[in-house]
Amino acid sequence: MNKNVILQDLGLKDYKETWDFQELLFQKTLDIKIKNRKEDSRLPTPNHFIFVEHPHVYTLGKSGDIANLLVDESVLAEKGAKFYKINRGGDITYHGPGQIVGYPILDLDNFFTDIHKYLRFLEEMVIRTLAEYGVKAERSKGETGVWLDVGTPFARKICAMGVRASRWVTMHGFALNVNADLGYFDLMIPCGIKGKAVTSLNVELGKQEVDLNEVKGKLLKHFEALFEAEIIEQEKTSA
Repeated sequence: MNKNVILQDLGLKDYKETWDFQELLFQKTLDIKIKNRKEDSRLPTPNHFIFVEHPHVYTLGKSGDIANLLVDESVLAEKGAKFYKINRGGDITYHGPGQIVGYPILDLDNFFTDIHKYLRFLEEMVIRTLAEYGVKAERSKGETGVWLDVGTPFARKICAMGVRASRWVTMHGFALNVNADLGYFDLMIPCGIKGKAVTSLNVELGKQEVDLNEVKGKLLKHFEALFEAEIIEQEKTSA
């Protein structure tokens, strides 16, 4: 099993361009798996971890309800935001500058074949990272992602998640609010869950800005520990 994971940081990158890049890596891995099955071969399958920030964009998962976007696309255009219907699970999500988006494109045959465990490990990676900043984060029963003050009137989401998997190959991933402009969340019902607020790490710490690269480093450290993986860094690149 190949537990090496190739890291690429795309910086600020258009959502659709990044989605296309994900699809390319995803399909290449699937092609290797299909070839292995047909030819009874054992070619190793690669694993990738993409970090990216997106310009303002709203995405709707395949099981989502468009009614959870509270404005039409003309209002989004005025706000400089785009909108896409996409092929991950989950409902509506916002991405924007100041948010760390992570897309692990893993062959889970290299780790464990359990999507539930995969999602819990991604959540745990974020929970452990936030703990290093003194922020107590947790899961909310029946709601994927990472939350603060679960079970209280002040419950708020700090990290959204939505993934796609085929033949145990994953794509899409998580979006952690670090220095996010929370005003953009007012244009939707986050993840289709009414009555729940959204927060960002800088707000919780009372800081104007948190070092994004520092947070990325902590996320990767916990990812490596949980998945028993080894990150192989590449230089900052473009999709």
